[in-house]
Amino acid sequence: MLFMGLSLIFMTLDHRFQQLQTLRAGLNLIISPLQYVVDLPLRIVADSSEALSSRSYLLTENERLSSENLRLQARLQQFEALKNENQRLRKLMQASERVADEVEIAEILSVDLDPYKQLIVLNKGSYEGVFVGQPLLDANGVMGQIVETSPLRSTAMLISDPSHALPVQVNRNGLRTVAIGKGSAQTLELRFIPTSADIEEGDIVSTSGLGGRFPADYPVARVSKIQRIPGEPFAYIEAEPLAYLDRSREVLLVLSRPEPEEQETAPTPAEETVDSEASPENTGLSEDNQAKEVSAGE
Repeated sequence: MLFMGLSLIFMTLDHRFQQLQTLRAGLNLIISPLQYVVDLPLRIVADSSEALSSRSYLLTENERLSSENLRLQARLQQFEALKNENQRLRKLMQASERVADEVEIAEILSVDLDPYKQLIVLNKGSYEGVFVGQPLLDANGVMGQIVETSPLRSTAMLISDPSHALPVQVNRNGLRTVAIGKGSAQTLELRFIPTSADIEEGDIVSTSGLGGRFPADYPVARVSKIQRIPGEPFAYIEAEPLAYLDRSREVLLVLSRPEPEEQETAPTPAEETVDSEASPENTGLSEDNQAKEVSAGE
């Protein structure tokens, strides 16, 4: 009862008059080491468990962050590729606005690895209107033409293929020649140009439209080398293709088909004339015809 009475007195003094704050602080200072010793085993166990769990968590978190970092880097690379693709498509769309013919964008699926062939496979086929002989462009110039089609795929031969020949003309003066592939995406050869012809390094050659496949005035190449060999009738001339033959991913297909060539019509009898300086055979034939005409007139 005595201790209960003292407890009530102390609680009343502490609660109403805050008279025991100094005494409580002193008692806490004395009891603190004892509390620390009692709590030490539990603290050691908790710290050890936390340390072990933290290491495992850190390893897991490190692995997760590393994987996420790799994924983000891969996505960043894709974003760079998409950015470059967007730029190429913009160039293609700008190029399609400059050409007069209707065009369609196609994507390159694969490249022939044969060093003696320059062939590519496109994701467009005859189902989309692709036809053999269809011109192939990129944002900078002529790339080649379609040589084989299937319903969903098509194969194109680049102008750098050794078996490809393209009639061209020099923009500066209209000099006509033929661009032959050499098996390299960086070099074409311009054939049958006389050594005395007016052609200079840096001249741009474009399609002449004489081959029946390519429309006229599409840029093809820039003259890069001229070698005039004494005694030879033709100069050796190389040109650098303007199209990115080994780097393009998207190409333009010219949808307009070439117009059929007009058939030569036989001359009418009224248009036939006899040449006074013809060969003896022709002269004899003319004399026979004249004799028949005379007999018919009689």
